[in-house]
Parts: sequence; C-alpha cells; structure tokens
Amino acid sequence: MADKFILTWSCADQPGIVADVANMLAGAGCNITSSDQYADDDSGQFFMRVAFSPINVSLSCAELKERFKPLAEKFQMEWDIHDASEPQKVLIMVSKFDHCLMDLLYRKERGAINMDVRAVVSNHRDSYKLAASYDVQFQHWPVTKDNKLEQEEKLIKLIEEEEIDLIILARYMQVLSNKACEKLAGKVINIHHSFLPSFKGAVPYQQAFHKGVKLIGATAHYVTPDLDEGPIIEQNVARVNHAMSVTDLVTTGRDVERVTLAEAVKLHLEHRVLLNGNKTVVFKR
Repeated sequence: MADKFILTWSCADQPGIVADVANMLAGAGCNITSSDQYADDDSGQFFMRVAFSPINVSLSCAELKERFKPLAEKFQMEWDIHDASEPQKVLIMVSKFDHCLMDLLYRKERGAINMDVRAVVSNHRDSYKLAASYDVQFQHWPVTKDNKLEQEEKLIKLIEEEEIDLIILARYMQVLSNKACEKLAGKVINIHHSFLPSFKGAVPYQQAFHKGVKLIGATAHYVTPDLDEGPIIEQNVARVNHAMSVTDLVTTGRDVERVTLAEAVKLHLEHRVLLNGNKTVVFKR
C-alpha cells in the first residue's frame, strides 16, 4: 500500500504522545504504514514521522489537519501533514558547474526523486541547453554588486509566483542575503565540499592537493545567515591518495557532491528531516 499522507511533529517529550496519535489516526479510519521516532535527551524534545493511508474512507489533507489540531494543541507540537502523492515544487539555482544540476534533473526524469522542477535560475548562461533538454524553464539573471539586491527581489517574486516548496543551491556561487535566508528558512538546501572551514576560496581542491589530504567529502545543509553553517542534512566522503592529481580530486569531489545533494533533497522531499535547533533529526529509509 502506497503512503497517502505523512505526519511529522516535534514537541516536549512526555507520556502518551504516540498512543494518542495512533488512536486519532485509527479513529479517522487510517492505517499506519511506517513510523519513526526519536527522543533527544539533551533538548528534551520528541520527534516523529508517521506515514499512513485512509482505509475505505475519503479524507483530504485539510480534513486531517482539522482533526489533528486539538491533539497538536494538547502537546504543543510543531507539526504538519503532507499529501505524499503530490510532488513538491522545486527551484534549482546553479552557476557554472552543472554536475549537481544534471544529476538532479536525471533522477527526476527517471522517477528516483519525486519533484516538480518549476525553473532553473542561474547567474550564467552555461546550463540553458541542459535545462531545455529536460523541458525546464531557464532564467538567466546575471549578478553584480550593483544589482544583487534587485536580482534577489526577482528571485523572491518567482518563488512566490510559482509557490515553490524547496530551493536547491546546486553549486550556486552567490551568497543569499540574511533577509532572504530568514524569509526562506528551512526551504533552501546548499551543497559544498567538506573541507570547510579549511581551504576556503575558489580553488579548494588545489589547496587540498598540496596539503596531501586523504579524504574528500561533501556536506548538504539548510541555508542560514551563518554562511555554510546551517543544520546538516547529509554528508559523504571518498578516499583519495598520493597518486591522484588535482583533476582526479576535483572529479572525485564532484561525484561526492552530486550524490550527497541528491540524497539530502530526497530526504527533505519525503519529509524525513526535522529541525532540532542547529541540528537535524533525519529518519532514513
């Protein structure tokens, strides 16, 4: 049975939460198909993700939310119910490096990631043919120090017009303003190499090569006003050795980046990531 709805919530840990939620869903004529939970001893918070489907009843997401409200108020939850059958609307932003964009569009085309890519936005024209080959609209918005705020205002307008659920920075090399980060909190995922805070700048792999690193990694995280320090969703590493050239390191790094970003996006779109302060709770499949 395919999951029809997904309920996620967090609240102060206390007795009776799981039982009350299960009873509420059963009373609404629903069957739980999977559930994950985690109690954080440090924060005292409880996190849960429940996938469920109605049995012999017709229920909308709005009706379920109305039924759940009293329970959410009782336990003072941060919560939401999502219709798992509806793909979320996604905006992908990219600069010159297109490996992450190419990978995301391919996975979407093959059904590996369930998302509706509404547009690709870039400050360079390099990826317009790639976007067109997947029948995705391409917006070329060059960014300079003089028009940066103006272009960001266009971005916010596009996000609102297209009712975008998630923005993916697929190696987009412009920094969003604090105002934009705050407005889009929890809706923007970024990918970068995991050398940070070491090897900053435009040529991190060259720096890593000269330092003789033995591990190359990538980090996917939510964007916050603190540059590259948002809550981490996914990380991966690959081993390298002394015989590898700078080009080899760059190639390996790009492979790790695309796989890590794709996994983070999939986890987010499946509502498997819950914020826990500056960290995340990730319920993997």
